Amino acid sequence: MSEDSVSTSQHQTRNGPKWRLIFLLLCLSLVIIACRYRASRATPSLPAGDITRTLTHEDRQRSYLLHVPQALDLSHPLAVVFVFHGGTGNAQNALRMSNFNQVADQNGFLVVYPNGTSRLSSEKLLTWNGGACCGYAQQNNVDDVGFVRAIVADLQTLVAIDPARIYATGMSNGGILAHRLGCEAADLFAAIAPVAGTLNFSPCSPSQPVSVLMFHGTADTHLPYNGGVGPDSLIGVDFASVPQSVAFWVAFNACNPQPQTISFADIQHQLWSGCRDGTAVELYTILGGGHAWPGGISSGRPEADQPTQTISASALMWEFFEAHPKP
Repeated sequence: MSEDSVSTSQHQTRNGPKWRLIFLLLCLSLVIIACRYRASRATPSLPAGDITRTLTHEDRQRSYLLHVPQALDLSHPLAVVFVFHGGTGNAQNALRMSNFNQVADQNGFLVVYPNGTSRLSSEKLLTWNGGACCGYAQQNNVDDVGFVRAIVADLQTLVAIDPARIYATGMSNGGILAHRLGCEAADLFAAIAPVAGTLNFSPCSPSQPVSVLMFHGTADTHLPYNGGVGPDSLIGVDFASVPQSVAFWVAFNACNPQPQTISFADIQHQLWSGCRDGTAVELYTILGGGHAWPGGISSGRPEADQPTQTISASALMWEFFEAHPKP
């Protein structure tokens, strides 16, 4: 072997381990960078507080208010509760009336307060197309179900949403829309919880069972407990009754037709169990109660009904929602 060959061999032997170490360190650095990149992608940044979002649906600019609690674990898919304002209201009305932000802050979920539509350019006199009701939205056949689906798609660009834990509630016209979402968007919503709103959409043909929780006062003069045209109704709609609405969901979900009943103070609570796919149907009847959100605040109008404070509809809703995700 020549002297040059021996020298080259010794040089490779001395430098081989050094280059292997450098190569391994480089590979390790690349792995760390990739992991950090994936982690940053998997855990999106979403500022806490109330955020207004806008989108275009049906050539209309639509908007919603999103509440993000301060202490929220964004590393896991989140539950979402939609809260729909009453007829002629808006997202801010729904936020104040229901106090759902406090429930969300305590339990760690997102709240969406959408705005309906109106012939006016401002956020006044807004309504929802719930089927037989109400106002501008119903008269112009506004696609509010499609709007809600568009909101969910928009949310998914911001944060990971748990598809098994999307819920809807609403007051009056908003409660009527919640029923319609149960009829037409059962693939999306695990449960609905209408307040002072009955099922006024036909035909109601849900694609799968939906858990339902209802709240309604027996002295509601806007949307009567036993149906018909309320003496204080501004729109003259012949509303479906609470018993009719409950009976539909009990039958569709194949629940035990005999409810468990508990009465206390001004509240009668009925629960239908044994329903398909782990769903349930419940009704809180407020004896002598008017057109109001139990445990919330009134709309502030001089003629507005005062809500009972015996129960908190918002707190009870979250308990119900949490117990009834999609299977």
